[in-house]
Amino acid sequence: MVSLEDVGISFGGEDLFTGVSLQVNPKDRVGLVGRNGTGKSTIFRILTGELTPTYGRVSYPGGTTIGFLSQDIERSDTQSVLAEALTAFAELQTLSGRIAEIGRRLETATPGEQQQLAERLASHTERYHLLGGGREESLAERTLIGLGFERAQLGQPTRELSGGWRMRVELAKILLQNPSLLLLDEPTNHLDIESIQWLEDYLKTYPGALILVSHDRRFLDNVTNRTLELAVRQGHSMNLPYTKFMQAREEQREQQLAAFKNQQKTIEKTQEFIARFRYKPEKSNQVQSRIKQLEKMEIIEVDEVDSSGIHFRFPPAPRAGDTVVEVKNLAKHFGDKRVIERATLSIARGEKVAFVGRNGEGKTTLARILQGELEPSEGACRLGHNVAIGYFAQNQEDVLDGSRTVYETIDAVAVGEVRTKLRDLLAAFLFRGDDIDKRVSVLSGGERNRLAMVKLMLKPYNLLILDEPTNHLDIQAKDLLKQALNSYDGTLIVVSHDRDFLDGLVGKVYEFREGRVKEHLGGINAFLESRRIGSLDELNAPQQKAASGAKDAEATRKGGGEGWKERKQLNNEIRRRQREIDRIEAEIATGEERVKGMEAQLADLSGVPDQQAFFAEYEALKRQLASLMKSWEEKIYELEIIQEDGL
Repeated sequence: MVSLEDVGISFGGEDLFTGVSLQVNPKDRVGLVGRNGTGKSTIFRILTGELTPTYGRVSYPGGTTIGFLSQDIERSDTQSVLAEALTAFAELQTLSGRIAEIGRRLETATPGEQQQLAERLASHTERYHLLGGGREESLAERTLIGLGFERAQLGQPTRELSGGWRMRVELAKILLQNPSLLLLDEPTNHLDIESIQWLEDYLKTYPGALILVSHDRRFLDNVTNRTLELAVRQGHSMNLPYTKFMQAREEQREQQLAAFKNQQKTIEKTQEFIARFRYKPEKSNQVQSRIKQLEKMEIIEVDEVDSSGIHFRFPPAPRAGDTVVEVKNLAKHFGDKRVIERATLSIARGEKVAFVGRNGEGKTTLARILQGELEPSEGACRLGHNVAIGYFAQNQEDVLDGSRTVYETIDAVAVGEVRTKLRDLLAAFLFRGDDIDKRVSVLSGGERNRLAMVKLMLKPYNLLILDEPTNHLDIQAKDLLKQALNSYDGTLIVVSHDRDFLDGLVGKVYEFREGRVKEHLGGINAFLESRRIGSLDELNAPQQKAASGAKDAEATRKGGGEGWKERKQLNNEIRRRQREIDRIEAEIATGEERVKGMEAQLADLSGVPDQQAFFAEYEALKRQLASLMKSWEEKIYELEIIQEDGL
């Protein structure tokens, strides 16, 4: 599908990377990994044709289509969420016009022309159905909801969306375009855990190829089957997902290092022999032979390891009271919008907990209340004795002074002996050389995050509240931050959607959902397992309710009253609607079989006596299928509403 052959690129006479080769075949799932600055985004810009490589060659077969999700999007905020998503179907509109035009030409075509037109019609029709022709609106709704939008949000103007939600619309559009090659640059950055799981399932069955840049280890492992690593000015590729790839690369480096050491011993012994016998005539032939041996020897190279990284430990935490945070019946409203309702939780000294849930459910709001930036609308929020909070915010413009340099920012808060180590500390966070003299105002988002973390670690806090601390950090930096937090002896609250980062770090999860806060004991994997089971239960609700209806009815009947009658009416209504859905699904299956049979006939119309009537029936059948699909979507939605109201 796409081929990179010894590709390299140079900026200002200095190579960013060289010798990158990659063959991407249909249904390949390639993880593109490497430290920040090694050239991952540059590879994408080369693949899209935005940049021309300095060395090597890039080739595509005819008809290749590319969909690229960049971190920098061009916004068009003139319509609703759903209308913006539907712009992804421009190709469908073109195909529909071509199919209609061919249909008109077939009415007056000669027998010789009909066969050629029929072949073109079959090709266009196959592509039309592959892209979801006739089901555009239902596909767009399903994709947007999968990415976290509520149905009520689909009519919201895109200009009212935050950057993260706007990025979700762009991701939906690219998925709906169904390109033969998907290029996704950090697609999970603005997604919550449930949306990430939906995207994983979607990409696993995506019919085209995928190249993915992500710092989410688990997402890479679950989605990809190949890995291309951009290391120090070079690339390495294996048919393995990320974690297995890194294990294989480590074994490869160990083997290279062992071979290199053995070769160096051989070289050293040979050089000693030459030096010892160089001026002895009786050994001249042997000396010349050893000299030639060294000249011909190919020196074994050990792949260079980028060992730069973030190394730090948080200062010891001052002792706090037994209970660090206590929240009782807390509610928070913004005007008519009720974000949190009656939240109650307690966090003990030394606990490490996670706040998880969909975006907009109140995780950051509660973090800001704990920090003292916001007041609750109702209820109480109390901090324990001697609690000192260190707060890491998503928006670093709020906590960093843009007029100061990197060094001045840290120098202003550092006290004691650590002042003598500030340059080493900044270097550990990848601020080296002239970087420390940069103004904060010119730093990228990732650089601001790292600088804010350095600033945070210089003071001895006993409660850390970290809101999305891994955004813009690469995998190695996240691993090192996680190690430091695991050894931290204070209390930790972390707001995050990064499952791999939370795994092994937190022992309790607070789920924010529909205004409520629910405690889940155990780590993130236990929580995810319980939520997945819950989701399956909800999907199977009609069958389960029907099966359990007799037990519920019998229990209620014994108690008498109106509750039993209402429950019986609800179960009857659920069964009636489920039968209606089953009927529509059967009609859709029959219709799809008929369309499939007619499309097979398009390849050879010689046996069709009335071709005009054939095409009229074909178009009518497609319209009927589209109508049935829309009706099915509506009935499913109505059933879900009834089931939720009856819980």
